[in-house]
Amino acid sequence: MNLAQLYHCFKNSSGVATDSRVLKPDSFFIALRGEKYDGNLFAEKALQNGAKYALVDRPEIAEKNHQFILVNNTLEILQELAKFHRKTLKAKIIALTGSNGKTTTKELMKSVLSQQFITQATTDNLNNHIGVPLTLLNFEEKTEIGIVEMGANHRKEIDFLCQMAQPEYGLITNFGQAHLKGFGGIEGVIQGKSELYKYLAATQGTLFINIDDPLQEKWIIHHPHFSFGTKSTADCCLDYITEKEGAQAVEIDGKSVKSKLYGEYNLTNIAAAIALGKYFKLKHEQISNGVFSYQPKNNRSEIIHKGHYKITMDAYNANPSSMQASISAFINSKKKSSTAILGDMFELGKYSASAHQKITDLLVLSDIDQILLVGNHFIKTQFKDPRVKAFSTLEDLLNYVMENPLKAGEILIKGSRGMTLEKVLAQL
Repeated sequence: MNLAQLYHCFKNSSGVATDSRVLKPDSFFIALRGEKYDGNLFAEKALQNGAKYALVDRPEIAEKNHQFILVNNTLEILQELAKFHRKTLKAKIIALTGSNGKTTTKELMKSVLSQQFITQATTDNLNNHIGVPLTLLNFEEKTEIGIVEMGANHRKEIDFLCQMAQPEYGLITNFGQAHLKGFGGIEGVIQGKSELYKYLAATQGTLFINIDDPLQEKWIIHHPHFSFGTKSTADCCLDYITEKEGAQAVEIDGKSVKSKLYGEYNLTNIAAAIALGKYFKLKHEQISNGVFSYQPKNNRSEIIHKGHYKITMDAYNANPSSMQASISAFINSKKKSSTAILGDMFELGKYSASAHQKITDLLVLSDIDQILLVGNHFIKTQFKDPRVKAFSTLEDLLNYVMENPLKAGEILIKGSRGMTLEKVLAQL
């Protein structure tokens, strides 16, 4: 069966599914393989649960049912189907990447642009070599703007995703200390993320550039581009209204755009969404409504009030850059008794020990009242401060919090996704 025939099967289905437990009736199930799983083993279950077709890449499995479609590599076919589908779409594709703030910026952009256009965007964390094709295949014919979030942990990955998504527009949120192990250091991060701008420069796409960022400002020599920032030379000139206690706001054309986001680090995320709105000719009221209607969730800069605690829940992910930004914002905004609960940062490779030590040192220099660190990396950091306690496992931390209730006040919870620090909430 050739690619066109496979695409016909996809179009006759209710959409792609990769989880046999959660799929719509008449889905096109694609059996993907990983280090610890093999979707081929669940292809039969997918059909029993209502799938119309099942794409497999193991011949002995394919023989069992006429609804199985055998290919050499299901992942490669998923990616090829996504490319094929992309070419049929009339939607303008906006790609965004960066070390920090990708998902928040993506959601803000979607909220703003949806005020005028039929807009779809990446859901959950579907931003890698599997997630991007799934995102593209989810875009509908009626979609006018598609926003594709792109994550990467090594060079050439963003370029690969661009070749698949073929964006006409692109935005890099920032260049930070994320996935240092795969990128080989901060210079590798800059080169890897910049693959988006290089792709757009080569294809005459439009670059959205934060002109306040020296690493991005140099890209304004490429055309076309649209810049934003506090400099008067920006195409979208704005001012940041820094709120120490309340939600952040941005001023543009003498008018305020308010948000429900806390932390100064979110100001550039808001600014990026405003810039997109201005570029696509939205009215100020539409941009303002779009920004303000976005409610942070999924452990991303969430403010949670529970009993006597005001909790800043920012535990979806963490790297040295985002960790420092969260800590600084927490220090600047807190008013009452304060506690910081921080979990390990992953994928830092040889930079891990020094990165965790720097965070510990930053905390020791702060006026945070109580500091609880958890993880195999934080437990190895050096400190001589009675305010600091370190635990090797989350279970140890939870037991400590249960036996030693935290003082009423403000709490910051920050760590990599794999640390599952949201479990701390149950103990508060």
